[in-house]
Amino acid sequence: MIELLPIGAIFWAAFPFFVGFSIYLLPQLSRALTLVVTFSSLIFAGLIFWLDSPQTFQLLDSFGVTLTVDTLGGFFILTNALVTLAVLLYCWRSDKVSFFYTQLILLHGSVNAAFLCADFISLYVALEVLSIASFLLVTYSRSPRSIWVGLRYLFISNTAMLFYLVGTALVFKATHSFQFQGLIESPPEATALIFLGLLAKGGIFVSGLWLPQTHSQAESPVSAMLSGVVVKTAVLAMVRCALLAPALDPVLRLAGVATALLGVAAGMVERDTKRMLALSTVSQLGFVLAVPATAGAYALTHGLAKGALFLVAGALPSRDFKVLQEKPIALSLWAFGTIAALSVSGMPLIGGFVTKALVSKSLPLWQGVALNVAAVGTAALCAKLIFLPHSAAVTAPGKVKNLLPSMVVLLGGLMVANGVNPSAYSSLDTLVKAVGIVGGGWLLYWIIIRRVTLKLPWGVERLEHLTGTMSLSAIAIFLLVLYLMPLGGVTP
Repeated sequence: MIELLPIGAIFWAAFPFFVGFSIYLLPQLSRALTLVVTFSSLIFAGLIFWLDSPQTFQLLDSFGVTLTVDTLGGFFILTNALVTLAVLLYCWRSDKVSFFYTQLILLHGSVNAAFLCADFISLYVALEVLSIASFLLVTYSRSPRSIWVGLRYLFISNTAMLFYLVGTALVFKATHSFQFQGLIESPPEATALIFLGLLAKGGIFVSGLWLPQTHSQAESPVSAMLSGVVVKTAVLAMVRCALLAPALDPVLRLAGVATALLGVAAGMVERDTKRMLALSTVSQLGFVLAVPATAGAYALTHGLAKGALFLVAGALPSRDFKVLQEKPIALSLWAFGTIAALSVSGMPLIGGFVTKALVSKSLPLWQGVALNVAAVGTAALCAKLIFLPHSAAVTAPGKVKNLLPSMVVLLGGLMVANGVNPSAYSSLDTLVKAVGIVGGGWLLYWIIIRRVTLKLPWGVERLEHLTGTMSLSAIAIFLLVLYLMPLGGVTP
């Protein structure tokens, strides 16, 4: 049955695109067809875990399309399937037209294709299709603001991909191959340019400062997709490269620590709920990069929790924390958000705890200290939602009815995710540390953050500053790669 994986991967990668374009012929079946595509992804992810037989295969020749099917990618594929299913259920009774579901399917398919790619050109194609579908979803409301934010996202994305393409050309010049393994024998500037493109695409550190505004301006279901799965496409590619070339591991670890600290620092003074969640995503991507071998499990629990939080944020009566702190919200809405926020914080009994414990086991001292500081900051950010006033007497908004099936999928998935690392519950030190970090974050919230009125100057998010930041980042990454690698390429 192992031979089914290559055939299944080819069929499954093409299936969403075939169905997506078919919706234009059968618009009345748009929801049902989207559901079929989502369940096909769930089945394929289950097949990957069941067979547990990593395979890399080529569709054409040594210069053609290379795909990798393994459990690492399986976690990311499962994340995409569950978050897309939750978004579909949330929108099921809405007035979304078939165009929305078409773009949702195409986004879903291009994300999964990116999770399978093991060569730089195929990955480039998948990321570009992903960008177009994301742009059309971000601008779905057709408001002037959403159109500008969408165009800004598209411009930044395309600029990042230009750096990436130059790096890809240098890899081909050195190795006559586009495969990820070619990075081992390529010059440092190739690695620097490719990683710059992927860092910007994934919303990592200063190269990803486009992310807060884009995610906050999109409709909540779209924000859930962007934050839950889309940014992880570039992250998985970097993780795969680091696993193939261990010399790249320090680059990812440094990027992970920097983005984890930057995200929580900026999020602490953010008053807008969706911007705070977007900055939290920037920070959490640092934990995904921290240990490449555990990236899949952490991406799964983060994607489920963050998808739930963005859907909850869309149902809140206001996006301003100052307003929310003055008037109670519905108990059911608070409960959904609290469970997801506790998972992101790493509280025991929820999936986020076991994956944080999995990451912590493989950290050197310097990285462990930095990420523990970031974890305390994460708990403080989540405290903003956990400690919102709530009351059973408050009438739940109509959107809560749409939330219920989505929360069953996402929060239920977080509970099942405890099985990823059950050994975390056998260590008393791990349990005490997790509770202590969450408690420290809550204390930080009540003593300092709740009283802070500082507003950061976000001029750095302007378009011209973002492009300049990418150029400076390229120089910094090149110097780092040059320091860590020999001139002839990456030592395997």
